[in-house]
Amino acid sequence: MENSKNSSSSMEKVNFRTKILSRHLNQENPTSNYSILQSFPCLSYNPPEFSEPSSIFDTKEMRKLMDGHNLQERDWLFGLMLQSNLFNPKIRGGKVFVQPDYNQSKEQQREITMRRIGYLLQNGVFESWLTGKGPEDELMKLALLDVVGIFDHSLAIKIGVHFFLWGGAIKFFGTQRHHDKWLRDTENYVVKGCFAMTELGHGSNVRGIETVTTYDSSTGEFVINTPCESAQKYWIGGAANHATHTVVFSQLHIDGKNQGVHAFIAQIRDANGNICPNIRIADCGHKIGLNGVDNGRIWFDNVRVPRENLLNSVADVSPDGKYLTAIKDPDQRFAAFMAPLTSGRVTIAVSATYSAKIGLATALRYSLTRRAFSVTPNGPEVLILDYPSHQRRLLPLLSKTYAMSFACNYLKKIYVKRTPEMNKVIHVISSAFKATASWHNMRTLQECREACGGQGLKTENRVGQLKGEFDVQSTFEGDNNVLMQQVSKALLGEYVTAKRSKKPFKGLGLEHMNKSRPVVPSQLTSSAMRQAQFQNDIFCLRERDLLECFAAEVSLCQSQGKSKEYAFTLNYQLAEDLGRAFSDRAVLHTFLEAEASVTSGPLKNILGLVRSMYALVTVDEDVAFLRYGYLSTDNAAMVRKEVAKLCSELRPHALSLVSSFGIPDAFLGPIAFNWVEANVWSSEQN
Repeated sequence: MENSKNSSSSMEKVNFRTKILSRHLNQENPTSNYSILQSFPCLSYNPPEFSEPSSIFDTKEMRKLMDGHNLQERDWLFGLMLQSNLFNPKIRGGKVFVQPDYNQSKEQQREITMRRIGYLLQNGVFESWLTGKGPEDELMKLALLDVVGIFDHSLAIKIGVHFFLWGGAIKFFGTQRHHDKWLRDTENYVVKGCFAMTELGHGSNVRGIETVTTYDSSTGEFVINTPCESAQKYWIGGAANHATHTVVFSQLHIDGKNQGVHAFIAQIRDANGNICPNIRIADCGHKIGLNGVDNGRIWFDNVRVPRENLLNSVADVSPDGKYLTAIKDPDQRFAAFMAPLTSGRVTIAVSATYSAKIGLATALRYSLTRRAFSVTPNGPEVLILDYPSHQRRLLPLLSKTYAMSFACNYLKKIYVKRTPEMNKVIHVISSAFKATASWHNMRTLQECREACGGQGLKTENRVGQLKGEFDVQSTFEGDNNVLMQQVSKALLGEYVTAKRSKKPFKGLGLEHMNKSRPVVPSQLTSSAMRQAQFQNDIFCLRERDLLECFAAEVSLCQSQGKSKEYAFTLNYQLAEDLGRAFSDRAVLHTFLEAEASVTSGPLKNILGLVRSMYALVTVDEDVAFLRYGYLSTDNAAMVRKEVAKLCSELRPHALSLVSSFGIPDAFLGPIAFNWVEANVWSSEQN
């Protein structure tokens, strides 16, 4: 009986398949009795502007606050790039998008990067970048570099090496003779510069570089030499293909005595692109990102340069070979010499923050139109941003990106108005913010990539590709962990000085150390946690306590006969926690300053929500608050619940908050808009 049923069922399947195949071969339409596919309504794209609540605050005013300066110049440059086919415009979903073509070889990417620079040069983008005077010109230069970086990190780095590193070295390490000879030609790309500091054997430890320069008084020339393979200059942007000149960092030996690291101008190619005698150059090869930058390696085989090519703002050598400097202490001389290099950390912190904005604008817009699953039987699918778990993934990162924007604006402001007395402050703050912003960017891009699902893997949607492009920021211009240790050492120096002199703390935001120790309420409430006073208190408490602990541990090690440097090494964990505590507190203070500058009620209200999210998610995620006892476990649980509550309150404002970034649609990925239309069959045929 069972066999009979199985046989009957098999015959029915055979007959069914035969009829289907017959209709297919005869191109017949299926009858209603043999309908293969049931009709369902297809998914369609619904712009979030039509479905999301209207903004309760002015997004244009928020953009002014976020960008901080030169909005008109930024928009001009966005428009300039959209006008040229050099920026690779593509139509997806009825919209034009511009982004580099990463399918190109590294050679092609390098070539198109130089062509784009030529276009920008021709249109006056770089006017006054080195010959301008005053903070206004510097801020405009930084604003335009922000815009370039939003399009392509390779293009921004290539320009940054030429203007900020090579050009900055000439301007700040050099004197009038160098300015007159090199700055205008650099601004006009008559010379193409690079910056040869990093070596195969030394990166962050600049004082340990092995390139050696001696002086030949008989000819009035310096002789630059690469004495061993570990001394080859490495990762030098621009060196592999395009640079004609470089600033070489080298140990200067005079009369057998090493006077420390100095900088020299050396020509490495002639006007026709031929490598100069006694110079050897090799390519660093393909990278995980930034393949539009021609990173190279350089060897100097007793290369002779005129005495005048020493950049001599800190020290000089007379024609007869005498070493001349007003700063006799080698440590102070090195500090003065390195002080101007903060521009790299400033621009990295800012570009990392804009990269995070691209990721969040793309992922959040996508999550406002993409649906998945239903929460009721036969109910509609739910927008993925309406899931609390998705809100928790993205909205805290959005708040941190707002916080970093205000921090970067503050950093730029003190940088362009710098004085010699501010060098230490700028060094410490730029080190902290560079590390914090670049770490935040990488975490944000990874979360945004995952939040976009498979679409996050597509290069044209930008988020995944940006991870490879920006990964380098964690280690160039100073390894982040090393920078954070430098921050902690500087804080310890301030602490020791204040205690020994019995004078109040002053500078680096440490004035809170002069007040009584903050007290955290034994039982936190929602209203208390949202108060700026509580947020400031708990951030200051963490920084204060960690600084005191760090000082005590270092002092204990020294009392046991260990050196100060060894004591730092042993207490690296405290140093790392302290560096983060300083950075988080400093960022919060810049947020509070930005908030205080606002008069509009609606703008102030939303900023209060975003700031509370930034502060509380920092408390929730950093185990230091529990580890060192600043929070009880009950209060930590309350903070966690408050973060979830803030997510739901910020959810209606997600679109307005990312729209306030002011990034034109064309500079985001197609999935930020009509991702259905962007993937239709006809788009493949075109």
